[in-house]
Amino acid sequence: MAGLLSQNINIAQQSIKGQFLRTALTVVIIAIGITALVGILSSVKALEGTIGGGLSGIGANTFNIQRYAFTMKRRGGGERNKVNPVISYREVKEFEEQWDFPFTQVGVSFQATSQAEVKSEDRKTKPKVIIAGVNANYTENAGLNIGEGRGFSSFDIKNNARVCIIGSDMEDELFQGLNPIGQTLSIRGSKFTVIGLLEEKGSTFGNNIDLRVLIPIDVARSIYTSPYINYDLSVKVKDEQFMDGAKDRATVLFRNIRGLSPVESDNFGLIQSDQLLGTANEIKGILYIAAFIISGITIFGSSIALMNIMLVSVTERTREIGVRKALGAKRSTISWQFFIETVLISQYGSILGILLGLLIGYIVSNVLEVEFSMPWMPVILATIISIIIAIFSGVIPAIKAAKLDPIEALRYE
Repeated sequence: MAGLLSQNINIAQQSIKGQFLRTALTVVIIAIGITALVGILSSVKALEGTIGGGLSGIGANTFNIQRYAFTMKRRGGGERNKVNPVISYREVKEFEEQWDFPFTQVGVSFQATSQAEVKSEDRKTKPKVIIAGVNANYTENAGLNIGEGRGFSSFDIKNNARVCIIGSDMEDELFQGLNPIGQTLSIRGSKFTVIGLLEEKGSTFGNNIDLRVLIPIDVARSIYTSPYINYDLSVKVKDEQFMDGAKDRATVLFRNIRGLSPVESDNFGLIQSDQLLGTANEIKGILYIAAFIISGITIFGSSIALMNIMLVSVTERTREIGVRKALGAKRSTISWQFFIETVLISQYGSILGILLGLLIGYIVSNVLEVEFSMPWMPVILATIISIIIAIFSGVIPAIKAAKLDPIEALRYE
């Protein structure tokens, strides 16, 4: 049995070489479908990690008031092109002072720059550090954990203390081998004492959010004085049953601060963490559907192409089949020969498609600066699909070859 299988494989390999161009085109068509499937699914897996990092800006039971709402629904007419004003410092201070909803706390922040160069006594970073001005509640509202040291106190914020909290990667950049707590770093010539080290969060869409420095908000405003700075407000609700009431109250308060009349629509966005997660899952679902549709259409086309090439092969080798049958070859032997040939072509396309798909996933992971992990499920799925292609495409040509009358086949020219 093993010898017969080996013989059929050798015959199939010779046949594939004999019709190399047609076989190569079929392999490429199969590979395109498998590449689409594996590439998109492995890229989605890489995106899951970076989306998780992107949602780290909103902690559990927290909602943000931002310049724009984040929604996948397309708005019509003038709403689509509406430009909302930035959220100003005056507005966030008024909100913070007037907010009195129970079991909640307000966080205020703004990103001063994402291209800062930070120095220690003997080292400096590349100009790619994020500097953010924050209040005392920001880290808890954002779901950030202090790994070492402490967070900001109300005293630090009110007295504009020259202290800072650094991301986990800043330790390696500036304080290799040293405990960063108590060390001094310099931002635009201003000295800050490190009081806290954040736990690692990872990268999000190519931005390393662990390479950042948090400083008191008014100190940040004195160093970075760009006009039209946009601020973010976050409200953490300590008891989830008050979430809806807190959101309604925040909407009313901020509308009053902005002087909106009852007939005017909101010119700001209110975003809750679970809404962002739902939107992220919706995007992921769309990508999965796209992967299956694209690969499904391509794979169906490749199945037809593979079946046709095998039917042509049966026709071209009719005389060969007749000779083999005349020499005693059984129907099962003939059918297995052509079926194995179909399986080999399908597997060649599958292997090429998997390799190209993994390459796409690896490139996406590098661009997003997230760790690439082997997407076993897409690979297994691609292998199963290639086997299904072989069965679908190989059965009819194999049966046709097996049913050929040896006398008529020998007469075929």
